[in-house]
Amino acid sequence: MLDGSHIYSPPPLGEGDREAVEGAAGPTTARVIAPIPAFGRTSPRGGREVEVVTFGCRLNACESDAIAARGTADGLENAVIFNTCAVTAEAVRQARQAIRKAARARPGARLIVTGCAAQIDPAPFAAMGEVDLVLGAADKAAPGALSLRGVHVSDVMAARPAALAPGQPVGRRARAYVEIQNGCDHRCTFCVIPFGRGNSRSTAAETAIDRVRALAEAGCAEVVLTGVDLTSWGADLPAAPSLGALVARILAEVPELPRLRLSSIDAAEIDAELLAAVGREPRLMPHLHLSLQSGDDLILKRMKRRHSRSQALDLIAALRAARPDIALGADFIAGFPTESEAAFENTLSFVEEVGLAFLHVFPYSPRPGTPAARMPQVPGPVVKDRAARLRAAGDAALARHLDRQLGRRVRALVERPGRARAEDYTQLAFTGDAAMGAVIAATVTGHDGRVAFVA
Repeated sequence: MLDGSHIYSPPPLGEGDREAVEGAAGPTTARVIAPIPAFGRTSPRGGREVEVVTFGCRLNACESDAIAARGTADGLENAVIFNTCAVTAEAVRQARQAIRKAARARPGARLIVTGCAAQIDPAPFAAMGEVDLVLGAADKAAPGALSLRGVHVSDVMAARPAALAPGQPVGRRARAYVEIQNGCDHRCTFCVIPFGRGNSRSTAAETAIDRVRALAEAGCAEVVLTGVDLTSWGADLPAAPSLGALVARILAEVPELPRLRLSSIDAAEIDAELLAAVGREPRLMPHLHLSLQSGDDLILKRMKRRHSRSQALDLIAALRAARPDIALGADFIAGFPTESEAAFENTLSFVEEVGLAFLHVFPYSPRPGTPAARMPQVPGPVVKDRAARLRAAGDAALARHLDRQLGRRVRALVERPGRARAEDYTQLAFTGDAAMGAVIAATVTGHDGRVAFVA
């Protein structure tokens, strides 16, 4: 149910999150936006359509599909549902702006706000006269919840919130997401997301496998396993199975699935079974996006990350030893409180030293209630400058990665006309016709610094 737009995140994004999510649109649609949506599309029900407007991460995009299905099941009509993100203040600002735009474009439509920002700080949304319902993370899965009015936000830490039932496979898709984990037990000093999603909880392996199988049988060529803290999957289940064990089971029990991919993972939690699967399983795509955040040990400690610079280097070396063709991306925060110029230079040098391909750079944004917001702040202009320098390093890293692709024969998944994604997540431009979801073979002939050209 998701269309081919991009996921919204505070601009500019790295290639790691500029991912198209394809699917069939229907009377109830889920859309991802970048950065402000266009409302008021004519629907098959004469203006009674329900739209889900998504901000933030791949998990939000996945859940928006389920929210749209929940709206259909509840008979919801003429509504716009905002699935918000709280990772930065800018994401919250954009959500409020989008709500006001929807109120002007679709007078009379019910406006519903859910997602992390609604859970963490519902009051500003409740105070907006345009909003009919603010729905918390622990409440949005309940049948009939989307038909309520007012504010319904429970304590997400007090109980295990019910999971949203996944939307049914619709038509042929190039790529689909399967949520296997939600919430987080860690408390990084910059992050509010655990307070928006609660503690870590895992989907049962059999349920995850069934969902992947249903998508493969519906013609989906690639499934992405996603979660808030993906590598913590299984810790709360009987016998505490590892993510690597789940990956191995999916590939063994769903042989009809052409490609399996993982979303962002924590560098501190990659288990031995997962590392073995990276080296052994050709259908597990040779691309990982690591949540690193910094290349400086003192800053990592103040962030309360659970890895050091040397541990990240060792992990990357192990991944490359297991799968020489693997491409790696990473998240980094520029201008974290107390970050000195020398500490920032350590992050810059890390990017080049390990040969990263894709960077997703966040300028640090203080979030009220987090320990980092109480630390000595880096001046705003310095934060902005460091983010720009880190993005420039990311552009150079991507160009080096594309240089290494020249002359290679690649297999790529067609995402939309003229665009495909190689197994290592390199974006490709091609000419000619190929159906969305088809896997094509081509040779890389050049690039423009962002996209590789193939023939």
